[in-house]
Amino acid sequence: MSTLEIKNLNVTVAETQILRDFSLTLPKGEVHAIMGPNGTGKSTLAKALAGHPDYEITSGEVLLDGEDILELEVDERARAGLFMAFQYPSEIPGVSIANFLRAARQARLGEDEELEVTKFYKEMYEKMDALQIDRKFTSRAVNDGFSGGEKKRNEILQMAMLEPKYAIMDETDSGLDIDALRIVSEGVNKLKGPQMGVLLITHYQRILNYITPDKVHVMFDGRIVKSGGKELALELEDKGYDWIKEEVAQLA
Repeated sequence: MSTLEIKNLNVTVAETQILRDFSLTLPKGEVHAIMGPNGTGKSTLAKALAGHPDYEITSGEVLLDGEDILELEVDERARAGLFMAFQYPSEIPGVSIANFLRAARQARLGEDEELEVTKFYKEMYEKMDALQIDRKFTSRAVNDGFSGGEKKRNEILQMAMLEPKYAIMDETDSGLDIDALRIVSEGVNKLKGPQMGVLLITHYQRILNYITPDKVHVMFDGRIVKSGGKELALELEDKGYDWIKEEVAQLA
């Protein structure tokens, strides 16, 4: 079975250890949610997986279908099938979404291969229609002047066009109102399936009202301390995280 395996991952930022022997297995076709209080290492995990240079991996492995992607550059990780949806997507003034997506698709081809433009636009418009995104959207510069909801919908469109094996979604619900959250969630639900695993990092349970996870993991002090089904997320919503901290303290 195709999997993304994170084994005993230790990560430091500015010489401060954040992740501590973090381990998780995400099979393709499943949605796993990671929840936890602020400052526990959720976004550090996402950025370390993506290859952010400020996040130093001191030990551990990240195996994508058996290959350790920690040895790969950022673009090589993307070509291997890893996708990162950012909490705060960057603006790229002067570069249209259509041209950005064309460049991203071209980068995945071999040196002697050329993207077939007509086929590319046909596919892009079909996926935009399926995601209920106005076709005029792609003429705008990437995230330039976008609302929070528009930025996150752009991330979903990128995911649709790049068709990754595994999508890491770092607090996609951050800054979204209820309508935008629903629209973005519907997009994720249309894309998830047997060919893609999703690691959904979130602070709140509300996005899980729209995207049903196969598993929920609670992160504390840089590692997973509890796992369960969607009912665990509901329990966290009702009781907060203090009881998790108390359980961890009793086991220490």
